Amino acid sequence: MSANEPGRWRRIVSGLFLVWAWGFALAVIVGLVTDLPFSLTGSLAVLFFALALVRAPRRDDEPPVEVASPVRGRWTVVHSPASKVPSHGVRGYGQSHAVDIIHPRPAGTTPSYPLVGGFRRPEGFSSFGRPVHAVADGEVVRVVTWCRDHRSRTSWLAFVYLFVVEGFRDLGGAPGVVGNHVTIDHGNGVHSLYAHLRRGSVRVAVGDRVSAGDVIGEVGNSGNTSEPHLHFQLMDRPSVMNAAGLPFRFTGIRQREGDVDRGWSRAEPQQAIVPALPANFQIFEA
Repeated sequence: MSANEPGRWRRIVSGLFLVWAWGFALAVIVGLVTDLPFSLTGSLAVLFFALALVRAPRRDDEPPVEVASPVRGRWTVVHSPASKVPSHGVRGYGQSHAVDIIHPRPAGTTPSYPLVGGFRRPEGFSSFGRPVHAVADGEVVRVVTWCRDHRSRTSWLAFVYLFVVEGFRDLGGAPGVVGNHVTIDHGNGVHSLYAHLRRGSVRVAVGDRVSAGDVIGEVGNSGNTSEPHLHFQLMDRPSVMNAAGLPFRFTGIRQREGDVDRGWSRAEPQQAIVPALPANFQIFEA
């Protein structure tokens, strides 16, 4: 990292996210179980929390990088940067322009979110196990393969569980959040991340050279997920801890006006097609 690089200190602070996250947790715990003054433990908790919110400099205004689609067939997108940036509501983990790619709901599905239940096995979802492809030529620089594929979190009760219990995944670092994943260096400061992959499905290792279209793994349900899908993003560093998300476009995909997945949301999608980048609930074919 160059000493004169813009935002250098923000990169350094954001790269130490785990230090700040654990510092916050320990300050809260110490404040609850000891007689130390609240002014001390509370101040430390606020300080660590503030440091944990520091993110890498934004790169929203750069020209989109053109890459191939990481999936084949008919898919839809949830949490798309074509609908809003940051697409997932936060910029942490370099995900300002990330997309969640998932199979459309079956025709005639009525959007619903039950109060209880929603802990289905991942094998019951059609997206699970589908091949994931490299979006461009490059070198594999990071691989995690050991995270389990957990059950879905598709009810209000399961949703609460996801955010209360599994919210502690942040304390485990990147694997706890993105699960099994592969990061590929494409050169010129562009890195692709393929997250929530199926355990045991990754076919590449660090140092491997891959070509666009090569299968690198399968869609899974590892990490912080509600159901099986592929989380994909481009970023300017190999580590999600201090990376900034990069805009991108998918080459070679087909989109049709009005082709939307109404099984996800009762709201009628109003957004016009953004060429090469499906918005929320818009369907594409690759």
